[in-house]
Amino acid sequence: MATRRADSEPSAPPEGLTLEAILGSGGRFAQTQPGFEFRPGQLDMARAVDDALRRGGHLCVEAGTGTGKTLAYLVPAILQDEVVVASTATKNLQEQILERDIPRLERALGRKLRVALLKGRNNYLCLYRLARFDEQGRLPGLDDLRYLDAVRQWAEVTATGDRAELTDLPEDLPFWAELDARSEICLGQKCPSYDDCFVTRARQRAHKADVVIVNHHLFFADLAARHSSYGAFLPDHTRVIFDEAHEIEDIAASYFSLQISSYRFVELLRDVEQAFIPDELAAGAVRRAVLNARRWTEHFWRFVNCACQTAPGLMNGRGRLSPDDFAALADEAADAAALEETADADQTPPAEASGVTALAEALDQLAEALQAAAAHGLFSEQGVQRLAERARELRQDLLRIVGGEDANYVYWWEKRGRGLFLSATPIDVAGLLRERLFQQFETVVLTSATLTSDGSFDFIRSRLGMDGGDELLIDSPFDYGRQAILYLPPDLPDPNAPGFTDAAIAEISALLNITQGRAFILCTSLSHMRRLYDGVRARTPFPCLLQGEAPKSRLIERFCQTPGAVLFGAASFWQGVDVVGEALSCVIVDRLPFPVPSDPIVEARCRRIEAEGGDAFRAYSLPQAILALKQGLGRLIRSGTDRGLMCLLDARIRKSYGRAILGSLPSRLPITGNRCDLERWLAQMSED
Repeated sequence: MATRRADSEPSAPPEGLTLEAILGSGGRFAQTQPGFEFRPGQLDMARAVDDALRRGGHLCVEAGTGTGKTLAYLVPAILQDEVVVASTATKNLQEQILERDIPRLERALGRKLRVALLKGRNNYLCLYRLARFDEQGRLPGLDDLRYLDAVRQWAEVTATGDRAELTDLPEDLPFWAELDARSEICLGQKCPSYDDCFVTRARQRAHKADVVIVNHHLFFADLAARHSSYGAFLPDHTRVIFDEAHEIEDIAASYFSLQISSYRFVELLRDVEQAFIPDELAAGAVRRAVLNARRWTEHFWRFVNCACQTAPGLMNGRGRLSPDDFAALADEAADAAALEETADADQTPPAEASGVTALAEALDQLAEALQAAAAHGLFSEQGVQRLAERARELRQDLLRIVGGEDANYVYWWEKRGRGLFLSATPIDVAGLLRERLFQQFETVVLTSATLTSDGSFDFIRSRLGMDGGDELLIDSPFDYGRQAILYLPPDLPDPNAPGFTDAAIAEISALLNITQGRAFILCTSLSHMRRLYDGVRARTPFPCLLQGEAPKSRLIERFCQTPGAVLFGAASFWQGVDVVGEALSCVIVDRLPFPVPSDPIVEARCRRIEAEGGDAFRAYSLPQAILALKQGLGRLIRSGTDRGLMCLLDARIRKSYGRAILGSLPSRLPITGNRCDLERWLAQMSED
């Protein structure tokens, strides 16, 4: 693997096309795009990224809001001789790069670029599954029929099969899961629709590209898949750039996890039944195996549901499974008795046994019945072998999770909608990322507006397992001393005190009168968001919008179009939201965004730090809160002409650790505890 010294001189880009010639004060962008502003920090970042890509080695870059970091990594990526993967936090950011930034770069360079966008397989339509859906005469609910017609018509004309082209398609449309191209159902080259497969076409485009734009979910799904039976999805590459890299730890942990769900069992049995509908005679053994598997599936998940009711760490439908819970789940003696008592398929298994042994055996029997049907030519369906593989994979994951033996994993449950999930998540992904990412890739670039805590990259490095490499900290070009002011109310109670919500409602209402609405109220929980929304809406005349009332993009659109609007949002509105101009003049944060201590993954991480002699609050919770707060307050100033006030309603900012939090905010940001100062400041801004 290539290494890089921190004091090495940058290598030059290809002759005749330098970074300065593109991003400099008289460069291609300045010549071709009116309004382009030369940003020294952008050019500094581009040089650092280019050097890392050419020489090898890793790089951390915190680029303050307004730096123009997307172009600062895209330009050097385009200039490389080898493929570079650029990974963003969300699909929306992927599309923004492809639709906004790449065309700008093409205009500046005067040539077409070879750039491909790849999303996860479940974003693409599977033509084979659509045909099967229609052949079987299956219909969604009446409310969804019009969407099915739209999908059919779109399937005839789309070149990409990307569901994002159907802008009116609801994100949670139930029947899309029966039409998408997910890997566990894919027939590969045996599929009759293989030549027209949208996933295959997308991968072919990616293999011809100089830069492949993905999202973190897809990148880590691919990284995990390279160590599984599914194999890689992305083209081979050794250089990757992560934008919004502060989100990597949690996303990587989710893809290095094991998970089973009640949905996964139900979908397998449904797919088996649908595969054998045309051939009743050949399906006899398979159908008996399905009935047996369904009986034990239903019993197992009933047992899990009862266990979840008393599991420790209950938190919003999510909690940790204790050793006693695992002992009950894996009680072989109870399972043996249950099998003996229920030899008759009509008998109900006893409630005190999980039935996991019987369920694992039923999945084995199902796999054997499927393989026998395929081997003897009793059924011509190409997917029978894949169904057998799914049954065995599900059995393996079931036994690994229920075993609960790996001390490096936290075992937890979650209720989501009507489904139950059991997961095993690595407590610390640093070792996995060190081994599979930083030691395997020649260059890894991490960038975000929020990578440092109290001026240091140490936290993000330790959480992600990044040893060595270079660092670059670029201040925002915005003048926070002139453009913003931070208000810390002096008399609010502690957020955990009984009177906090009422006091917060009163404070928010007073601030909205000063700013005439035009505010984001960012909350750390959905329940507190709703209480603040109800209270403020009753006290002020300003139009109030609430997260969940409409899709995120629609809410932002309504906010921008509604004079004096106030938007109440939780986690998803703390980042990835840009509102430029006077429509947003105030951002209010209800509480310091510490990780929820009862969350099973957070709890396990903190326990691990304490067990190793560390201080979990200082080493984990506080840095996490700092990064999240920087993201939230960063919604306010998105351009050099934006003005506005920030407010934090949490009195804990005055505790000793508050200095570290305030020290991580822009250094020139004025701070006040006097509401009159806000009125004077806004009056001064209006005069300017």
